[in-house]
Amino acid sequence: MWPLYFLFNKNLKTEEEEALSERENSSFLESYPHDKLSCNGKCSVSVLASSHFVEVPHINQLYSWDCGLACVLMVFRTVSINSHSIESLAELCCTTSIWTVDLAYLLQKFSISFSYYTVTFGANPNYSVETFYKEQLPNDLIRVDMLFQKSLEAGINIQCRSISKEEISLLILSGKYIAIALVDQYKLSRSWLKDIIISDFSDINSDYTGHYVIICGYDTVTDEFEIRDPANSRKHVKISSDCLEEARKSFGTDEDLLLISLKESAKQISPSIRLSPHVKIGS
Repeated sequence: MWPLYFLFNKNLKTEEEEALSERENSSFLESYPHDKLSCNGKCSVSVLASSHFVEVPHINQLYSWDCGLACVLMVFRTVSINSHSIESLAELCCTTSIWTVDLAYLLQKFSISFSYYTVTFGANPNYSVETFYKEQLPNDLIRVDMLFQKSLEAGINIQCRSISKEEISLLILSGKYIAIALVDQYKLSRSWLKDIIISDFSDINSDYTGHYVIICGYDTVTDEFEIRDPANSRKHVKISSDCLEEARKSFGTDEDLLLISLKESAKQISPSIRLSPHVKIGS
């Protein structure tokens, strides 16, 4: 009944998390300073700046369900794709139930260079107990699993492993990456609930609520990440690494992360790049 979840995650959980090949890492993070890595796999801080921030244009979501599309649009604006809107991206997805794999296909269609990290290959049946997933999950299972099955053929690099806050901070400090992260909205925004502009998120509710944000900066002195939150009225938001880690690794997120290579994306995108609004995701 749950073919992808059981066939992939049962075997990939331990071996691939602990023994991810150097070839897989270098294929995407080719410009990362691997020669500066110490024996424990962490980069020497001395080779990186103490802080780095990418100027990502802030875009607010229009509804409660399109935060992921707003994040994709922020990525587009950062790499100078200016011809689309949240509405046009929604037409491409053909659904208001947006999963990370939907965003991955969208990025791929626009020649954005990225890598997809997740701890679950396919839809997790355990999420059926969560209010956030309960209504849509039965309808999404076949569609989402099919997108995962076709991901390799579509040229989407999915790495079934967890990525730590330390890894994310070093990648951001390298100046070459930003990321779209799936988080628990409640855990992320407890400190600024008064600034949330989307009514669906304004209730103080401890239930899991899936939400996408952009990670675009890090400061080693304060140990804070800078994010762009499409549901927040503030354009620049800083959050402690511990708080972001808790929100990212909450039950329901699968620790989904889309790591975008700014340099490689800029190389691949031609000035005239366009996509017909009739081309649908997964088609």
